[in-house]
Amino acid sequence: MATIGQEMRPLGAQISHMLKARGVDVIFGIPGVHNVEMYRGIEEAGITHVLARHEQGAGFMADGYARASGKPGVAYVITGPGLCNILTPLGQAYSDSVSVLTLSSCLDEHVGHRGQLHQMRDQRGAAATVCDWSEEARTARAAYDLIDRAFVEFASKRQRPKHIQVPIGLLGSMAVEASAFALGANTAFTSASGVPDLTMLADRLTAARKPLFVFGGGLVAHGQHARNATVDAAVRELLRRSGAAAFMTYAGCGLLSADEPLSFGTYLGRGESERIIGGADLVVAIGTELSECDLWRDALGHQGTLVRVDIDPEVLADRHRADISVQCDGKQFVDALLTTLPEASATPKWDVAEIAKAKARFRAETDAERPGIAEICDALGDVMPDEAMIYSDMTQFAYVAKEVWDMPCSGYWHHPTGFGTLGYALPASIGGAMARHGKPTVCIAGDYGFQYTVQELGAAVEMKLPIPILLWDNHKLKEIEDSMVESQIAPNAVIAHNPDFCKLAESYGCLAREPASLNELQQALLETFEADRPTLIRMTAALSAR
Repeated sequence: MATIGQEMRPLGAQISHMLKARGVDVIFGIPGVHNVEMYRGIEEAGITHVLARHEQGAGFMADGYARASGKPGVAYVITGPGLCNILTPLGQAYSDSVSVLTLSSCLDEHVGHRGQLHQMRDQRGAAATVCDWSEEARTARAAYDLIDRAFVEFASKRQRPKHIQVPIGLLGSMAVEASAFALGANTAFTSASGVPDLTMLADRLTAARKPLFVFGGGLVAHGQHARNATVDAAVRELLRRSGAAAFMTYAGCGLLSADEPLSFGTYLGRGESERIIGGADLVVAIGTELSECDLWRDALGHQGTLVRVDIDPEVLADRHRADISVQCDGKQFVDALLTTLPEASATPKWDVAEIAKAKARFRAETDAERPGIAEICDALGDVMPDEAMIYSDMTQFAYVAKEVWDMPCSGYWHHPTGFGTLGYALPASIGGAMARHGKPTVCIAGDYGFQYTVQELGAAVEMKLPIPILLWDNHKLKEIEDSMVESQIAPNAVIAHNPDFCKLAESYGCLAREPASLNELQQALLETFEADRPTLIRMTAALSAR
């Protein structure tokens, strides 16, 4: 029974109103006969819905929105195939610690009644394989409680995707509004992790002959650009006071500026970095898993003392066993360490000229492996607005760019690290653009991976998003071809017939450019930000030769 002042609505509508009260202003998804009741309340609640062309696109859009806004990205999908189609984005969100909440419908009963539309043996269990958790709400109260649980955990622990499924019949049943049960909309949650006394570690850092930091993505907060600017300043101050050198992981790019003399940049995955790290007598790794995708080798290479700092105890217990482990938020750790170090600048404990030479060697290796791309990256970087947020896909262009492109600040480059999904960049950039309200947002994709989610051009046109789509077209799966050759396998199944990408983009209502020189490429990029729709900019290796 509803009490005075409480409005009864179908549960699907009540959920939309509850999400609006929790700060959700955009939902990405696809309506279907099984989840139509979820759509009853979206417009009434004042939420914008972005119609994806495929549930995979909806999931990547929610991911991109979360990374840009710092708020959870929300997706609505249907029973069975809809949920299956979004599992890849959920796996990516889990790998990269992104707050994505997926709400799906599910069958009212799936054991005794076989042959139903969209039927699966264990839909909830399927989502559980790629999410932090996956639960079914069998009452309105349970739905509200699960949504609040998700939002509390997004705000108070390592961010991971969650899945909540609601039976079709329950979605259409009348329910009291969420405020009757749920936490207050203005309830705030912060991480309870504390910072231990770091005096001993500060003394070790001061006494170390050649200390080295590894700064990871755990120092970067999604969408919190003012906070990230503070972190950037703090890590630079840490090098100044300690005299230590540093590497950044790909996820930590921008934490150190290009002109920082003690920075080895984002070349942690270069083979020579193992030798360099082996020369340090103290290595402090903050907010990084030191994963295969960070190192591209089995061992970090340290010979001296290793200190690991991470908010996740699972990371601290992994194969890179540290001599000293600190469970703590990375920013809190850096701030606390600075309070224990002398304020005066320390003499650099590394030869800055040798660091510069090492970075030059690393760049030369990168250019030799994938010729011409670094020069194109330089041209784009020279004119790219500082506030541009970049979403890249699994493509050789991005592999080079992640190493050679010097970002002006952290938190502005997003790549599908870890899970390594193709088709990420376009839909993720759509989500990012929806969160950023006209600020420059960029997509970088390869010709093959772009076709995984090319249909989302329609959504970008509908939302009038001026996204430059920098398409690297080398006419093949070049990275796979190179891998086959290196493995002494005759290249096979690496060449696919491509469409005319410019005409394809135009057929969706996009603009399209095919610059003939680096100067034309720069001009095309800048003009795109002023358009009223996306622009596909086709790039080829010929650009670097002109």
